[in-house]
Amino acid sequence: MNQNPYMSLSGISSEELALLQQATAGLNDEQKKYFYMVYSGKRKSPQDMLIFCIIGLCLVPGLQRFITGQIGMGILYLFTAGLCFIGSIVDLVNHKKLALEYNQKQAFNSYNIAKMSS
Repeated sequence: MNQNPYMSLSGISSEELALLQQATAGLNDEQKKYFYMVYSGKRKSPQDMLIFCIIGLCLVPGLQRFITGQIGMGILYLFTAGLCFIGSIVDLVNHKKLALEYNQKQAFNSYNIAKMSS
């Protein structure tokens, strides 16, 4: 594995890269490999989130919220047509922030799984 495997993740931002490097600082090499394997499977790229937001705006209101695990907001968006489309448009504009928040949660979960692995 190369020195920084996180650079191979699609659409990774410098903020997310710094978060991952800080999160894995206390892990040994085996745990880092396991963390990378778990995290890369759970992570959503900003491009994926943009697609989910567009589908949420046009077809299924709240899809982006369901995918990020925000079930309550997803149901609210579904029954209010994306809060009269305004919430869906705001999510479309802020798709990178949605992806970063989701990925931060997944990094924390992946860190805990990697720590428990050995």
